[in-house]
Amino acid sequence: MCMTTGILYIVATPIGNLNDITLRAIDVLKQVDVIAAEDTRHSKKLLDHYGIDSKLMAVHDHNEEERIHTLLSLLQEGQSVAMISDAGTPLISDPGFRVVRAMRQSGIEVVSIPGPCAAVAALSIAGLPTDRFLFVGFLPPKQKARQAELESLLAETGTLVFYESPKRIQSCVEDVVSVMGAERMVAVAKEITKSFETVKTAPAAEVLSWLAEDQHHTRGEFVLLVQGAEPGAAAVIDPKVLRALQMTGEYMPLKKACAVVSELTGIPKNALYEAALQQNKG
Repeated sequence: MCMTTGILYIVATPIGNLNDITLRAIDVLKQVDVIAAEDTRHSKKLLDHYGIDSKLMAVHDHNEEERIHTLLSLLQEGQSVAMISDAGTPLISDPGFRVVRAMRQSGIEVVSIPGPCAAVAALSIAGLPTDRFLFVGFLPPKQKARQAELESLLAETGTLVFYESPKRIQSCVEDVVSVMGAERMVAVAKEITKSFETVKTAPAAEVLSWLAEDQHHTRGEFVLLVQGAEPGAAAVIDPKVLRALQMTGEYMPLKKACAVVSELTGIPKNALYEAALQQNKG
């Protein structure tokens, strides 16, 4: 007799307001044999609120690889498992990718129970273009690496979506101003779905000033959105300038080369950098 394998459910949970959970999510969490939670103590509050008493198992960044065998054994025995993160949709800047990949490779059915996602919620209310966007997640904590990451995204035309902590949000926007320019449109969405939900959309320099003017503005959980580069912006730069930039870049880092050519031509170094990236792509 062939035993039917269980199903792995990827269940989205509220990002702040407990009422944002779906009816289907509640049903699944009540019915599964095991709930794999990023932080069992944190998730207990949500589960207790809805009278969910399914068995809990901790699955997080530090033990995800080890838990794969345990979860696979449970599922192959016919038990069902729900994976949840601390908030929002699992795997989106949260653990779970390795588990889902391993289960699919082993022939286990993986089912999505969709719901809240901070990145999508922020996009829907920020007032920046949503027809194309790139979710980046968390930027590096160190300034040099963070600026390098932003530089690599200079030519991206879609809206950029980042997660950021309250202790780094101000320095992160400072780097956006430095690398992408003071006029690049930016939105910071904080405490989404909570009592003090706030969205500030303005040129990057203005958003930076807003963050600095009141300590309450840097408290909470943040989604940072940056409008993408204008399509074809590099086309307006004289080919001779691009050639000079290319030659200068042979003797120094590209960022420094852009600063030198900007000083000589008056063309903004951010525009030069974007042009150089597009030229390299070509």
